[in-house]
This record gives sequence, C-alpha cells and structure tokens, in this order.
Amino acid sequence: MLMWMSARRGSQQWKPRGHRRRKMRRARAKMNQCLPCFIVTAVIMGFFCQGVDSASGEFARKLLSDLFQNYTSSIRPVRNTSRPITVTFGVALAQIIDMDERNQILTAYLWLRQNWVDEFLQWDPADYDGLESLRVPSRMLWTPDIVLYNNADDDFSSRMETNVALDFTGHIYWDSPAITKSSCEVDVSFFPFDRQKCRLTFGSWTYSGGQIDVLNESFTGDLTDYVRNAEWELVGMPTRRNLIVYGCCPEPFPDVTFTIMLERKSLYYIFNLILPCMLISMLAPMSFYLPADSGEKVSLGITVLLALTVFQLVVAEALPPSENIPLIGKYYIASMTLMSLSTGMSCFVMNIHHCGPEARPVPRWMRWLILKWLAQILLFRDLSIPCCKNDKPKCRASPRTSRSGSHHDCDNNTASCAHARERACSLDKIEKEVRYVTDRLRKKDKENMVAAEWQRVAKVVDRLFLWLSLLTAIAVSLLILGSYV
Repeated sequence: MLMWMSARRGSQQWKPRGHRRRKMRRARAKMNQCLPCFIVTAVIMGFFCQGVDSASGEFARKLLSDLFQNYTSSIRPVRNTSRPITVTFGVALAQIIDMDERNQILTAYLWLRQNWVDEFLQWDPADYDGLESLRVPSRMLWTPDIVLYNNADDDFSSRMETNVALDFTGHIYWDSPAITKSSCEVDVSFFPFDRQKCRLTFGSWTYSGGQIDVLNESFTGDLTDYVRNAEWELVGMPTRRNLIVYGCCPEPFPDVTFTIMLERKSLYYIFNLILPCMLISMLAPMSFYLPADSGEKVSLGITVLLALTVFQLVVAEALPPSENIPLIGKYYIASMTLMSLSTGMSCFVMNIHHCGPEARPVPRWMRWLILKWLAQILLFRDLSIPCCKNDKPKCRASPRTSRSGSHHDCDNNTASCAHARERACSLDKIEKEVRYVTDRLRKKDKENMVAAEWQRVAKVVDRLFLWLSLLTAIAVSLLILGSYV
C-alpha cells in the first residue's frame, strides 16, 4: 500500500514539470517569430530620429551662416540710419557684496538685462524647418555700448560675455551677470542710524539720444532673487530715466538711474559701541559719590576719559573723513567733555575738602547759602554751625595782690616772707604753663572746627555736582540719540 502511494505521488510530481517545459518551448518559439519585427521597428525609428536631428542641426547651421554672411557688428543694425534703436534696460539686484564707507564704494552683484531689435537678423521660420530662435555669442553681433557711468573699478570688463537669445523677428534679449563697483556718496551724519542712497547710472557712452533711445524696463529694479545682507537692509530700488546734455556734446544722452536705498542695521552698533559708551559715561557722576579721602576720584575720571577716547578712535577708523560729524561721534565728544568737567570739578571739591589749618573760616554768606539752604534742597540736614564767641574768662584775684598783701607781713617775719615769695614764683610758672596749654587747645579746636566746616561745604558741593553731572548726562543722551527719532 505504501509503495503504491509513493509511486502515485511521484507520477503526480512528474506531470507538472513536463507541462512547464512545454510552455517554455512555446514562449521561445513565439519570441523567435516576433524578434525580426522588433528589430525592423527599432531600426526604422532610429533612422527617423537621426534624420530629424540632423535636419534640425543642418537648418540651424544654415540659418547661422545666412544671417552672419554679410553681417557686421560695427554699425547700428537699422535700415534707416536717421531712426534710433530703442534699447530697454533693466537690472536685477542679486546681492550687495560690500559697502565701503571710508572709500565710498558700493560693490554689488547685478544681472544686466537688455532688449532691442536687430533689423538685419530676421528670417522666415518656414524656410528653416520652423526654427524660430537661436542662441549665439554676444561678440558675434552688434551690442549697445551701455556702461556704468559712476564706475569705480579699475577693471572695466567686469561683465561676463554670455550668449544672447535671438528670435526670427530680430528681437534680442541679453541677460549678463556682472559685479560692479560704483561710487556712492555716503552721508554718516546719523551713524549708526543712517540711510544711504547709492545710484547706478547706465547709459550709452558714444551714442546720443538720436541714435540709441535707452528706456527703463520697469519703475523698480528686480529684487526677486535678492540675497539679504547682514549689515544693510534694502528698502527699495526705484528707477528713473534721465535725458542730460553734457559739456562735450550738444545732443542729449539718455540714461537709466537705479537708486539703491539702504538702511543700516544698527543693533550691532548699539550693543558694541553705544551701550558700552553709555555705561562708561554713567561712571562720571559716580566719581562725585566717592569720599574725598579715598583718593580715587581723579583717577576714576581719567580712566573713564581714556576708555571713551579708545571708543572714539574705533569709530573714527571705520568712517570716512568728512565735515559731517556722525551722531555717535557727537555723543562721544559730549561724554568726553562731561568727563573732563567732572574731573576738574572733582579736583575743586578735593581742594575744598583738604583745606589746612591756614584756611580762613567759612564766610557767613557761604555758610547760609551752602550749609543751610542748599543742604536742605539736596536732602541734607542743617549742616550750619552757629558762630560761637569765646567767653571771656572771669577776673579773679591775682596772686600778685595776695602777694602784695603778704608783703606787709614779710616785714614782721623775714623767714615766712622768703617762703611766700618762693611759692608765688612757682604759682606764676604754673599759671603760664596752664595758659599756654589752654591757648594751644583753643587754637587747635578752632582749626579743627574750621576744617570740619570746610569739609561739610565740600560734601554739599560734591553732592550738587553729582546731580548736575547725572542730569546733564541724561539730557545729552536724550538730545543727541533722540534727535534721530
């Protein structure tokens, strides 16, 4: 039974294999029959496409040869020489590479676009297998000599020689990239919050308006592909056509002027130049807050003055030499002036504070004006000291009087008289020493009282200069920096 089942299973496995082989043989036979048809079709299509390409190439070469057979690029391509060629000129600003304020040069990457009609480069597309346009090198045909009038580059060949697009009507479109360096009048009066206007003037160098009529492509430049600059914000690029008569020629020359309007991004300069200067300037009033005995009032003022001088030199190196003082330069000069005055006033206060014993007493008017009235305004208590008169010592009996009385007693007793005289001499010496010490103490107390009173005057004057310097620094900052707003 087992042998019969295994034999049956083997026969069932063998039948499908034979069936697959027969199908593969039939498929190969059909492929061998259709293969010649495929080969013939491919050969026919290859020959057809090759014929079309070769035909198009032949017509393009024939058209190029026919167009430039008697063509010259030295003269204007017009049949009537009294009629001007209309050239439409446009500029697409791609990038502002550099703005050199010191040398007043703007470096920009532009795409120069020109359109005109060449009457000698026209054809019928039906004669050239429907060919309607060509791409030819710009050096092969006549091009208008439009240049940048305010060019500031040593190399005038900054434009790339690209191909031009030519159609069967004679219309030519020429788009060429160029890196231009143009002179730009920079006004740094409001630096770093300034706005600049750089003009790019394009026009024909030799052809007047009667030969080439230059028109602007649009009223604004093309800013579609503009790459933003890190320092300058592009506000706009208006376009204007001008007709100017120069001194060399009586005919007017048309030109197209593109005005690049730029606004400086001032955040960098605020954090790196203005804020440090303001913080340093705020140290000027603080010099009056230091005690006069510290000995650092004048040194602090000199240190701040040197720091402001360094910032002033940094700004001066970045800006062009001009009669217009920039806004930040005015602020630095005002801060340095205030710092110089503060240092001088600190010297004056220290001179008052360190009045020696030789100083005369504070005058009564100064005592009333400064120590009483001004001290109350500056939130001091009444620092005035009433003028104290020294009480005259009371008269007392002189030892001499007692001695004169005892002189009569000495007549009666000679020994006691000698003892009394000796005692009187000792008392005289003691009295002289006591009077000397008392006078010295009184004089010293008076000198100390005068010095202390002058120190109070210096303290009030120091506080007055503190408020004046602080208010002046705030007012100068608001007037100078707020004048831009």
